[in-house]
Amino acid sequence: MARPVTLFTGQWADMDLSKLAAMAADMGFDGLELACWGDHFEVGRALSEDDYCSGRHTLLESHGLKTWSISNHLVGQAVCDRIDARHHQILPDHVWGHGDPEGVRERAAEEMKKTARAAAALGVPVVNGFTGSSIWPDLYFFPPTSPEHVKQGYDDFANRWGPILDVFKEVGVKFALEVHPSEIAYDTITAANALEALGGHESFGFNFDPSHLVWQGVDPARFIDRFPDHIFHCHMKDVKVQLNGDGGILGSHLQFGDPQRGWDFVSVGRGDVDFDAIIRSLNRAGYDGPLSVEWEDSGMHREQGARESCEYVRGIDITPPHIGFEEAYGS
Repeated sequence: MARPVTLFTGQWADMDLSKLAAMAADMGFDGLELACWGDHFEVGRALSEDDYCSGRHTLLESHGLKTWSISNHLVGQAVCDRIDARHHQILPDHVWGHGDPEGVRERAAEEMKKTARAAAALGVPVVNGFTGSSIWPDLYFFPPTSPEHVKQGYDDFANRWGPILDVFKEVGVKFALEVHPSEIAYDTITAANALEALGGHESFGFNFDPSHLVWQGVDPARFIDRFPDHIFHCHMKDVKVQLNGDGGILGSHLQFGDPQRGWDFVSVGRGDVDFDAIIRSLNRAGYDGPLSVEWEDSGMHREQGARESCEYVRGIDITPPHIGFEEAYGS
């Protein structure tokens, strides 16, 4: 099962797609997971220009690349969040509008519906992204947070995302939530709660990313084993836990790259993620989609990191056997 190895373009949005595609091909990638920001994939143009989607494919194909998914994390974040000035930095102007919180959430929801339709027009089966969460800021339960308050957060998520996911179902595209701090699902338990809140909506699943689980103490391979039918996409991203008795796992309000942090993202293969266990769990789940490198490492040049990550991921992929090794002894 030689899965394609792709590069998520979100951390490369400062580069135009033609330049990035040439570089990714030279690094050995099979394709790109296109971010819906920068000039990589523009939702509005995909829906309004007849040749836009075919043009994206032509550009990628000219470098021997393909795409299997797009990602709209930034807009998805605003669907359920408590909106503040930080969201203005990540949202397009037509979604931010005048910054009225409920208006932002409603416009973000409509943009995610458009993203589903744009993905269908491009011919990819998955949109990766965030959902936001009205209850993430209540992570620590003081002042006391009641079970009713938590339930309201999941109800809000279901009410806002249910109609969006109905559009995804209508156009035959899946939405893959990247289970992540600040989202409605950030570990295995909350992922199960999110599925339950949606009544098991067939268009909702997960963009598996181990880097957001390990530092919390969550076993990424167990996550896959828990939700084998809901792994719609897979990020290859690594993290290093470096607790020294001073800072904790909450990050101490320190920026990424600060050596005092209790954990930080590192180039794939240089951290604490057990990728062998993950690949074996993906095989058990029957996942045959892309292994998409989401490269982040504050201490390394990104071009060096992306190149070595591509080589590393290709080297750790495992093709499941068609016959048990003991059966090979038979005549």
